[in-house]
Amino acid sequence: MTKQLKKEQSATLTWWQLSLLGVACTIGTGFFLGSGIGIQMAGGSVLFMFILAAIGTYIVYDVLAQMTQSDPQQGSFETYAKKAYGRWAGFTNGWVYWSSELLLMGSQLTALSLFTRFWFPGIPMWVFACLYAVLGLGVILAGNQVFERTERIFAWIKVSAIVMFLLIAGAALLGYISGNGHKPHFPMTKETFLPSGLLGSWSSLIYAFYAFGGIEILGLMAARLRKPEDAPKAGNIMLLLLTILYIASLVLVLTLLPLAALQGKVSPFQVALSAYQLPFVPHAFNAILIIAGFSTMVASLFAVTTILFTMAQDHDAPAIFAKQTQGKRKMPLPAIGFTTGGLASAVVMALLLPEQLYAYITTAAGIMLLLNWLFILLSSGRLLPLNAWGKIKRYLGIALILAAISGTLFHPTSRPGFWISLLLTAVISLTAIGMSFTWKKKVRV
Repeated sequence: MTKQLKKEQSATLTWWQLSLLGVACTIGTGFFLGSGIGIQMAGGSVLFMFILAAIGTYIVYDVLAQMTQSDPQQGSFETYAKKAYGRWAGFTNGWVYWSSELLLMGSQLTALSLFTRFWFPGIPMWVFACLYAVLGLGVILAGNQVFERTERIFAWIKVSAIVMFLLIAGAALLGYISGNGHKPHFPMTKETFLPSGLLGSWSSLIYAFYAFGGIEILGLMAARLRKPEDAPKAGNIMLLLLTILYIASLVLVLTLLPLAALQGKVSPFQVALSAYQLPFVPHAFNAILIIAGFSTMVASLFAVTTILFTMAQDHDAPAIFAKQTQGKRKMPLPAIGFTTGGLASAVVMALLLPEQLYAYITTAAGIMLLLNWLFILLSSGRLLPLNAWGKIKRYLGIALILAAISGTLFHPTSRPGFWISLLLTAVISLTAIGMSFTWKKKVRV
């Protein structure tokens, strides 16, 4: 890493700014749209899946924050994997993460297009996907300060959106707003609490974890904290806030709507609000959903660019991706260009598979993201002096992640995503095996 880059990357964030960035990178289509898929699978039991996912997310971020506090690194989890297990681990971890974020951007572009078609149903989805991809690239090219300032504003908007939903849904529950005749009640029968049985609930765990996806981006940004020891506090406060908002809003969605009213391609929050006589609120909430999806897409774009740049510096990606523009504001244009190619592929997928894409890509992206989290937990076992309680938490986190990944095999909605992620992971692993021979030759020389 160059001295100039180190200077740019250091001492620029306070803990509360990092918390806001974490909210912005996390609340998005994974919650506002992906939670609907989880509800369809698990019914009322999805609440327990979100609690388990929150516990698993906390465990992962806790060890990541400890590693960041003791050894701040621009490459974060990718660098820690390499230190813990060797170059093959850093290479595999970095490319698995890059691929997962690329899939996430594909699902986010699809969700953004679906939300926008709420207003313009006659325009093809790929038009909106192209538009949002170009706007996202514009934010990244504007520089880190613009990115951070924009994401902090988006964070306030997204939290306000959930609070607005809670207030409106609470008013409807108390009878202050008239609805479509459905009597609000929480689904407690076996058919509504476990519509697909225990296997359905197990399969929904991946979508609960997906709603918390983004905490690893905090690891990439935590190296820029003025006080690295504040990293745990920033993440813990963020996760506590998210968990409370998520559980409260899901309880109200399940109470206000029958399960039959939910559709995988429509946000359950939109469906809940559209059932009441509120002519402007559905449009306002749809605009907020677009902001939320765009925010997480830009965060993913930032993450893949950062990790690709770092891997190129470590010689785990082509050296051209480590090149930057000259001048005061250095930009890794080759890395951004390569990611733009990936975005273009995501736009094509949004055009060819508009209906099936979201659930399949969301599942595959969620699985590969959890593989990255699994690497974080495994690396912490070698890099941190964990006490007995720390080891217990680590094993619990590993068990929860493996449960979420394996659960995708038991439902037809999530099963294709499992095979997509398995194929991509196998390609990356075989590439790492092939590259290991080259690395050994260089070591001999």
